[in-house]
Amino acid sequence: MSYKIVVLAKQVPDTRNVGKDAMTPEGTVNRAALPAIFNPDDLNALEQALRLKEQNPGSTVGVLTMGPPRAGEIIRQGLYRGADTGWLLTDRLFAGADTLATSYALATAIQKIGDVDIVIGGRQAIDGDTAQVGPQVAQKLGLNQVTYAEEILKVENGKATIRRHIDGGVETVEAPLPVVITVNGSATPCRPQNAKLVMKYKYATCPMERTADSPRQNLYEERPYLTLNQWSVADVDGDPNQCGLAGSPTKVKAVKNIVFQAKESKTLTASDADVEGLVKELLDEKIIG
Repeated sequence: MSYKIVVLAKQVPDTRNVGKDAMTPEGTVNRAALPAIFNPDDLNALEQALRLKEQNPGSTVGVLTMGPPRAGEIIRQGLYRGADTGWLLTDRLFAGADTLATSYALATAIQKIGDVDIVIGGRQAIDGDTAQVGPQVAQKLGLNQVTYAEEILKVENGKATIRRHIDGGVETVEAPLPVVITVNGSATPCRPQNAKLVMKYKYATCPMERTADSPRQNLYEERPYLTLNQWSVADVDGDPNQCGLAGSPTKVKAVKNIVFQAKESKTLTASDADVEGLVKELLDEKIIG
């Protein structure tokens, strides 16, 4: 049986090996100084989607992302590895989105795509580490969800069998389709780009990535598959008040650099008196409560 699979992917600043220019004077991430990459956990999710496609002939894999026009690179990287199509949500109204507004935009896009059997995304993005978007998408669409996935073992008889890595061990669960699955960063890494697919899709772009005097205009007319799907808020019938900054209740009051300094240390025994004294001190300092 064939399935329609959508992979949620994000273009993120590479914060894994940051230097002195990685932060602005205000203490926020200096995105202009960091290379933009395919979010690592989302690459693991893409690999699971591509494996399902191989196991179920006739299935399709599409990459859904949101961002400025340059985020079309994420779709191309998906195509280079074996994805069939992609959709870029790009609109000034999407800008400044927190997890709530992001999940709303992705959910409306999935509804527009229609008849999606499986949505797969990374557990979290390295520029936020919230792990909220996947579950929020499932909630907004009213779909079953499975988190902390290590491997999608099989999909048959209308159910996905998934191995999860959880605290204390591993468990295998079944979830009825349609389902949203978020994949751990410890799952199987994504396959490398395929040279033939790179040659096929290297000129694939979204309309907003092109210039009016593009030398490849004839090529785009001859090969429609080189034009990537590009959707605005209006295209997905979204509510502008729930998108971008307008739909983001998260407000950052201040950002500070915290420097931990060594202070005096205490050596405690396992006696009841020492334990009780430590608990009292932590309560008095309001560290616990």
